[in-house]
Order: sequence, then structure tokens, then C-alpha cells
Amino acid sequence: MIDDFAAQFNVGFNILGYLLSTVQFGFIIGTLTFALFTLVDRFSPSKVFMISAILGALCNIALLIPNITVLNVLTARFGTGFFLAGIYPVGMKIASDYYKDGLGKALGYLVGALVLGTALPHLLKELSWNSDYKVVIQSTSLLALIGGLLIYFCIPNGPYRKPVSKLQLGVITELFGIISFRKAAFGYFGHMWELYAFWGFVPVLLKTYVENHRIGIPISFWSFIIIAIGFISCVIGGYISLKTGSRKVARYSLIISGLFCLLSPLLFQLPPEIFLGLLCFWGMVVIADSPQFSTMVAGAAPPELRGTGLTIVNCIGFAITIISIQLLSYLVNAIDPMFVFLFLGIGPIIGLYASRK
Repeated sequence: MIDDFAAQFNVGFNILGYLLSTVQFGFIIGTLTFALFTLVDRFSPSKVFMISAILGALCNIALLIPNITVLNVLTARFGTGFFLAGIYPVGMKIASDYYKDGLGKALGYLVGALVLGTALPHLLKELSWNSDYKVVIQSTSLLALIGGLLIYFCIPNGPYRKPVSKLQLGVITELFGIISFRKAAFGYFGHMWELYAFWGFVPVLLKTYVENHRIGIPISFWSFIIIAIGFISCVIGGYISLKTGSRKVARYSLIISGLFCLLSPLLFQLPPEIFLGLLCFWGMVVIADSPQFSTMVAGAAPPELRGTGLTIVNCIGFAITIISIQLLSYLVNAIDPMFVFLFLGIGPIIGLYASRK
């Protein structure tokens, strides 16, 4: 859909790349702003969520303004990413206000929903869903508006919320001064180095296998399956964490996904059935640690700073994804694509070392 939208602009650069990257940049700046001013902990999370959803929807629908300029388009995309910072991390904050115990299970469902949303475009492409991009923009904006209103009117402040009464500009330094918070955060950073680069390059991985073996595999369909199956592992990992604790689930998931990175060249030598089966398993373990690391971050932060802690960790984590994605983008043209996933192992190795006891 975004390809069709980008096609209406006649410019001398790759506007599609800018349309995608400005959202991510907006999210990073947004999470940094929310964290620096402790907005989620000073004000009602449900209200912050609603306002962010409404403003994000307005930025999104602004793309349909007649004769809109490229500068205004990029500004609107930046705004959409900025206000997403008041949705995803705030959603985790709301969950943490409702669950003193069992937060790992609750975040398992929340991150699982994110996984399905990430995988959905691959399914739509496979099904050749060619609706007008204007309808897509209108419907997603409307859904964002409805979602924000539902959160505000249906989900009041949780029983375990402890608001901050005043602005605390030194809160980020204070949070990273807590050893358990720092260890959980760096474990999450190692996980993020691998996650979005893996998701982004699953089609490249499949295409390389197809070219090497000269066989036919529906790439979009299997990209959807490999990413979407992570929903199951997020939910299962959440239930397991109730018995074993979030740390074990997170570390074992990171160990296994790290091994997949280091052994990835060998996958290309396997028969199609085993290759696809192992990729699905990799798709499960690569995300299963995400809700558990977030649970550890929330548990290590003081209750009154939980929202800010989750937000700043998200900010740094998503900034790291830009580096790993750009690295793979360069390497896939510089070396044999079979070997580029080796470099994703850097993240799990660092994350495991940083989050050790």
C-alpha cells in the first residue's frame, strides 16, 4: 500500500525509504521525550494513551490532504511515529499497573499482538489484497481513534499505579544506576539487535534458499508464518514464566536464538521441510524473550518510575534496530547472503553476558 502512496510523488530520491524511516525516527524521539519528562508516570497512562492515539490518527489521516507536499508528508509520518511512543510502551505500563504478579503472562499477550501486526503485511501481500491505499489510511486512523477512546473510558488507572508528583529530569541516570534494571535493559538491547533485523530479512533468507536450491517456495506466505508464529511463543513463554520466572524464559530464548544466528549458514544446506520447520522455531525463540525482558525491566524499576523505565528502554532498543538493519542492508550486497545472519549473533552474545547474575 505504501508503494502506491509513494508513487504519486515525483522526487529525485527514494521517498519510500524516507516514509518508512521517519516513522521509526519519530518513535525514537517520542520515547526519549516521554522518558525525559516522565510523562507516563506523572499523568494517567490511559489518558496519555488516548491523547497519543488521537494525535497519531490525525497525523496518519493528514496524508490524504489534497496536494500535500513531500515535506508535510514526512512531517506527518514523523508525528505518527512520535505518538506511537505514547501507545506501545504506555500499553506495557498499563499492564504493569494491573499485575503485581503474572506480568510476564500479560506482556506475553501484548507483545504477541505486536507480532501478529508485524506479520500481517506479508499475508496481505500473499493474498494480493489490492485495496485503495486511501481506504487503508482511513480505516487505520479510525481504528487508532477507537482504540484510544476504548482504553480511556474502559480501563481506569490500575490498582498498583504510583504516580510521580513532579518532574524528575535525572530519572534516566537514576534508573540505569540500579544494577538489576541495567542488566535487564542490556539483555533487551541484545535481543533487539537481532529481532527486527531478523524480521526484516526473513524474505531475503527465503529468497536465498530458493535461488540456491532452485525450488519454489511462496516467500510472502512463509514470511508471515515465520514471524506470526512468535505470537504462540510469547503466550507460552508468559505462562512458563509464572512457574520458572521471567529471567529463565528470557535467557533460554536468547541462547537458542543466538545459536540459530551462529549456525545460520548450515540451514541453507537442509531439505526444504527441515529448513522451514527450523525457521519457524527460530521465529518463535527470537521474540519469546521480549515480553520477559520487559517484565524484568518493569520489576527492577521503582513502581513510580515503571512507565519511564519501559519507555527509555524501548527508545534505546529501537535505536539499536536501525544499526543492525543498516548493517545487514550493507552486508547482503557485499557478501553471500547465507552469511549475513551470523552478524545477528552479536546481540544475543552481548545480551547474555550483560544480563548474567
